Amino acid sequence: MSATIINYQADMSLAGTASNGREGIEAFRALRPDITLMDIRLPDLSGLDLMIAIRSEFPDARVIVLTTCEGDVEVLRALKAGARGYLLKSMPSQQMLHVIREVYSGKRSVPWEIAVRLAEHLGDEALSQREVEVLQQVAVGNRNRQIAANLFIAEETVKVHLKHIKGKLGANGRTQSVALAARRGIIQL
Repeated sequence: MSATIINYQADMSLAGTASNGREGIEAFRALRPDITLMDIRLPDLSGLDLMIAIRSEFPDARVIVLTTCEGDVEVLRALKAGARGYLLKSMPSQQMLHVIREVYSGKRSVPWEIAVRLAEHLGDEALSQREVEVLQQVAVGNRNRQIAANLFIAEETVKVHLKHIKGKLGANGRTQSVALAARRGIIQL
């Protein structure tokens, strides 16, 4: 879809495509595109890892994330990894073209819909790595005793982590914690 839209622009042309991360880095090395549109979820590796790999070899690479992942945590990860823009596949083509042109001109570009989501959670305290691990265990249906065994911690420690998780996410219980964390991109189901 985006390839067709790009090819219809007088000031743009599609340099190439890749269907996975390995192809992506090889295509980037061979083609050196002005702008790279990249999904976060690729079949063989994380799009963020691919972006970091490309930018470590080519620091000036301009990458725009084009994905279905709209959680604020995912957006922040992408921007911290070096993305110059962030787009949802569901956004109108004119918005995509605007972001491409903005990034091409040297700017960073995040549509207001995404910026609003980021702003909503700007002051939120982030979950610790251990809290994320506990939450992932909850997401697969493990009870506190099993979580404690899996993570080699005391069951009381699991309960403390769950209390902190609920507080940080503003959740009423385990299920809502998992749902909110998945929607924001903290965990993936």
